[in-house]
Amino acid sequence: MLGSVTRFRQRLLQWYLANRRDLPWRNFRGLPEAYHVMVSEFMLQQTQVKTVLPYFQRFIAKFPDVQALAEADEQEVLKAWQGLGYYSRARNLRRAAGEICDRFERRVPGTVEELRSLPGIGRYTAGAIASLAHDAAAPIVDGNVARVICRLDLIRENPKEKNAVELLWRRAEELVPQKQAGDFNSALMELGATVCTPRNPSCLVCPVRKHCAAAEAGMQDKIPQVREKRSVPTVRRVVIGLQKGDQWLIEQRPANGRWASMWQFPTFPWPLKLNGANRKALRKIGSVRHALTHRRYVFTAYHCAGKIELPAAENRRWVTAKKLMEYPMSKPQGELGKLLGLNL
Repeated sequence: MLGSVTRFRQRLLQWYLANRRDLPWRNFRGLPEAYHVMVSEFMLQQTQVKTVLPYFQRFIAKFPDVQALAEADEQEVLKAWQGLGYYSRARNLRRAAGEICDRFERRVPGTVEELRSLPGIGRYTAGAIASLAHDAAAPIVDGNVARVICRLDLIRENPKEKNAVELLWRRAEELVPQKQAGDFNSALMELGATVCTPRNPSCLVCPVRKHCAAAEAGMQDKIPQVREKRSVPTVRRVVIGLQKGDQWLIEQRPANGRWASMWQFPTFPWPLKLNGANRKALRKIGSVRHALTHRRYVFTAYHCAGKIELPAAENRRWVTAKKLMEYPMSKPQGELGKLLGLNL
């Protein structure tokens, strides 16, 4: 970093307080509600702010405090999370709320050590909650902060490599002030999200450009180093919408693994081997593609309103189209429901 750390902090905070976005988990008149910060941080893991906003509002309306969330049924929480993805976050958030009620008298703890003892809370999330909700001088490093620090310090290594990760955390700890730590950390994230973006950073309007070694060297577009993209395997599945009058057959997924404990239309590995009579009962209605970080899915959907023999599975049930609305389903299953003419 170029120049004084103190002056850097002053410039960054001055810019942030004048330009910060009005987000529902922020409080411009003091420290925000710790429970709101916790919920937002869980939702923002691997998800953009614009996607999270409507989910956050609905989630807080349904579970207004930590006790309400702790006492909620897991299926109810998964339904409220439906479409946001990475559903282990929802299960961990509910479990964390339970432990907060049991161990911390329904108050979200304020130290990194206490927070990291809760389910689903790692190094970054603990630092974010501690600093944003309690103004603790705790460092944070997410994707936005890592990019900002890499450019400030002209760090050429890939920020996801082990040595670079530890360097970034040490640097974040050196930068965070003892006072206004929450605002400072929010400002770093805000700068990365709105100005110091991955591509075409807005250096001309950056409030801390004078401190940026990458901009000084004309290397802001080349830092941080980007890892080469790896090939992503494609997984194919067959989904059957089996209808009996106004009822549809659904099944619950296993308690562990992707989309754990959520519901789906009967789903099978591709290709599904059926005899001639069973194949004739099926009508292909389309496909749904769904991309995750490490794999892509292609779900080929069929409708069946007659008799068919399907491979056995546990925990299946018939439910009406109206009742389907109460069952948590993954995003691709919801899109498959639309192909079947259902509003999920």
